[in-house]
Amino acid sequence: MNRMKKVNSLGVAGVAGVAALVLPLIGSDYAVSFSIQLLIFLVLAYSWNWIGGYAGYTHFGQVGFFGIGAYVGSLLNFHLGVPWYFAAMIAGLAGALTAIPLGGAMLRLKGPFFAIGMFGLTRVLEAFALGFDSVTGGGTGIYLKPVSDLRPVYYVVAAVAGVMLFLTWKLDNSRLGLKLLAIREDEDAAESLGIPTTRLKIGTFVASAIAPAAMGSLYAVYLGFIDPPTAFAPNIELTTIAMVLLGGMGTVLGPLCGAVVLSVVNELLWANYPQIYLASVGVIILLAVLFMPRGIVSLGMKTGWVTVSRPLFRRLAARHGEALS
Repeated sequence: MNRMKKVNSLGVAGVAGVAALVLPLIGSDYAVSFSIQLLIFLVLAYSWNWIGGYAGYTHFGQVGFFGIGAYVGSLLNFHLGVPWYFAAMIAGLAGALTAIPLGGAMLRLKGPFFAIGMFGLTRVLEAFALGFDSVTGGGTGIYLKPVSDLRPVYYVVAAVAGVMLFLTWKLDNSRLGLKLLAIREDEDAAESLGIPTTRLKIGTFVASAIAPAAMGSLYAVYLGFIDPPTAFAPNIELTTIAMVLLGGMGTVLGPLCGAVVLSVVNELLWANYPQIYLASVGVIILLAVLFMPRGIVSLGMKTGWVTVSRPLFRRLAARHGEALS
């Protein structure tokens, strides 16, 4: 039975991979455009899940790194003519370098103070982008050279999404993942057990800033334009968090399920009911949080299709049992 489940899982993963590769070849321009948006949000959701879902530091500042990346990539491309894919890599590095000092300062805060502090920091970054119009273009923004074909952008974003899924799976089955979960449940107890909480928090915070910054740069390429309200849009942050909550925090499949379901629902509601689009999305998220507090993944757990039992747990339990015997 276990072998059959494993084969089925590999088959699903293989079909999804093939579909991702074939979609740009057979899909319409609309399908490619929609898929790019979905994959960008999927990357943001996985990044946020590392620090918010595993480490337990919920915050509203992920879009800050997204905006930093958008401007770094756009300025490199616009002023220096750096190719968009190299600009995205440099933007990711800029996100990490920015997160290092920020993590040391902001992670001293806990709970709502950390969340509010990160939200305030994002608003400061937006004001900075508006004020220094000689560099950022201010409210006018930066217009990039249009990309004639979005398919290369799609493949890059899809590759990053695949890497984020793999890294989350590795994290979920590693000692690092266990330590982050210990920090989430009781940071003081984790520190008393010898877990280097400060170092792990800062490291996770920095790692979770790289992909959003790169996605910000690619988002600017996708739009062909960037300005402060677009780069630091609060709805990007709220949608990202909603995807993780809807799918299941601190899980491998949660962000994937949440991103796919919420993206499709958003698109359908926006296309058919634009007048009540935002209200409808809000009601759906509210109902999901009330009746599925552990996310969509919890439904899979109840039916047996999804398991969150980690192999590392079983290995540690076996070793512990041998030691006792």
